[in-house]
Amino acid sequence: MIRSMTAFARQDTQGEWGTLTCEIRTVNHRYLEPSFRLPEALRELENAFRDQIRQQLKRGKVDVSMRLQTAESATQEFEVCEEVAHAVNEAANHINRMLDNPAHISALDILRWPGVLAAKELDYSPAQTAAGELFKRTVAELVTVREREGERLRPLFDDRLKTMGDLVSEVRSLMPELLKAQEKNLKERFEKAKVELDPERIAQEMVMLAQKSDVAEELDRLEAHVSEVSETLQSDDAIGRRLDFLMQELNREANTLSSKSIDARVTRVAVDLKVLIEQMREQVQNLE
Repeated sequence: MIRSMTAFARQDTQGEWGTLTCEIRTVNHRYLEPSFRLPEALRELENAFRDQIRQQLKRGKVDVSMRLQTAESATQEFEVCEEVAHAVNEAANHINRMLDNPAHISALDILRWPGVLAAKELDYSPAQTAAGELFKRTVAELVTVREREGERLRPLFDDRLKTMGDLVSEVRSLMPELLKAQEKNLKERFEKAKVELDPERIAQEMVMLAQKSDVAEELDRLEAHVSEVSETLQSDDAIGRRLDFLMQELNREANTLSSKSIDARVTRVAVDLKVLIEQMREQVQNLE
């Protein structure tokens, strides 16, 4: 299964407590890096959310945002500490009796005094339970989107891998012809230089030339790497890092093939291979 690291998922839920919205965005990253923006009422759920992310995702930068809009019926209530309010009032009256021009103390003045008025703590447990279920659904949708986006790249990989296999076969079929042409060129150079054609000398030169231009090993490794990429694309595990390594190996063999080239056709194939590898490598950077 090919999974992209770029995806977006959004889910909503409602209840008597209000409305919850969860959004998750992911982009490519070398490691798994989740970050959370949660309402204060849901902050204690972050560790559980983080564990779920680790279970479902292997790589990527993950931004989780959750918004809570409380219902109108869940208005904020306040509690008045009558003991503190009474003490403040008595103290104010006591001071007023000591003054020549006492000032009137209002109820609002007393409410402003620390400890007189306290916000009644709301019960967010129903919203927290709903948030847990909402997050699970959003992560599931995100995984589906990542798989769908990743599978859209499969034809791209299949097409380029097939083309690479055809190019490798083309070079392999050309090699006998190229070596014969090199042998002919070598004999012509000896003749032009009016050097006696010593069969043993020609054989030695041909061995050296064949060793220098032998790309059979590079072609074998290219075929093996192409096959390994195809098999890796069928895996259910996270494949991004392995594919990235295989792209490096493919590029190394293509460079060696180019450096050993003894014909323009082989050089062209090496260039075509590197173009195909680069096209795949760009997409591999975004795979989980």
